[in-house]
Amino acid sequence: MVGEGSGAAPELNGLIERGKAAEAAGLDSAWIANIALDAMTASTALGAATDHIEIGTAVVPTFTRHPMAMAQQAASTQLVCEGRFTLGVGLAHQFMVENAWGLSYQKPARHMRAYLEIIKPLLDGKPIQHESDQYKVNLQPPPGGNKTSVLVAALGPVMLRVAGELADGTITWATGRKTLEDHIVPGLIKGSEKAGRPTPRVVAGFPVMLTDKPDQARALAAETFAVYAQIPSYRAMLDREGARGVEDLAIVGDENMLRSEIQRLESAGVTDLCAFPFEIEAGDKQRTMEFLGECRT
Repeated sequence: MVGEGSGAAPELNGLIERGKAAEAAGLDSAWIANIALDAMTASTALGAATDHIEIGTAVVPTFTRHPMAMAQQAASTQLVCEGRFTLGVGLAHQFMVENAWGLSYQKPARHMRAYLEIIKPLLDGKPIQHESDQYKVNLQPPPGGNKTSVLVAALGPVMLRVAGELADGTITWATGRKTLEDHIVPGLIKGSEKAGRPTPRVVAGFPVMLTDKPDQARALAAETFAVYAQIPSYRAMLDREGARGVEDLAIVGDENMLRSEIQRLESAGVTDLCAFPFEIEAGDKQRTMEFLGECRT
C-alpha cells in the first residue's frame, strides 16, 4: 500500500516516491487507496513514473461513478500504465453512501452485480447492452488495447459470490487468516466455479512491520488503524476472527515471524499480500519493504 491507507498524507509526490521504492525493492504491486486522492489519477501518475510494477486501486467506490465513467477512466489509466493497471472497486460503506453522498444504499449486491455486468465487458473491449433495476445502458467500449482486470472488495457471502462469478478476485482488509481460509476464499471460489471462471485472485491487506518491538508495533497499530474497528462491515470480520481490532491481525516481528505468517496466508488461499507498512522509528517502513522484496515467491 503506497497510498494513504497506512496513515500517509494525501499528497502525490510522496506516493510516487513510495511506489518507485516498492518497484526498486522488487515488490510485485503497488496499491493506492481512494481516500482523499482520486486513486485512478494517482495510479496514472505512478504509472508514468515506474516501469514494471503492477499498480492497483484499493478501492474505488462504485456508487459515485457511472460504470461508463469508471470504464473510461480505467481504460485511460491503463493506456499510461501499459497493461500494469488493476482496477479494484467496492461499495464503500452505508454511512458514507447515504450520509455523506446522499445516495441510496438499497440492494447493494444487486448494484454491484449490475455494475460488473456492464464494466467487465467494457474493459475487455466489448460493447454492452444491459437493462436492470439498476442501469439501462447501450455502450461501446472506451479506446485502449489492454484488458483491465477488476477486483471487488467483498466480505459478505452474497458479495463474495458476485465477485467470484463476475470479477477476477477480491481485495480484503481487517480480515484475519482464519476468516480468509474459512469464509472469504471458499465463498469466492464457489462463485467462480459456478460461472466456470479461473481461480480468483485474493489480495489480503494487513499491517506489516519488520521489528524487534512487536508489542510497541501492535500498540501503534491499534492507534493508527482504530477507525476500522468501528465500521460495521469490518467489525463483522474482526468479530468472526475474534479480534479486538486490526492490531490483532498485524503481521509484526522478526524475519522468521513474518515469513511464517506469509506462508500461512498462502496456505489459506491468499494469492497476494497487500502490506500496509507503518513504523515506530524512521526506516521501519523501508526495511519492511526491502525484506518483503527479498522473501517474495
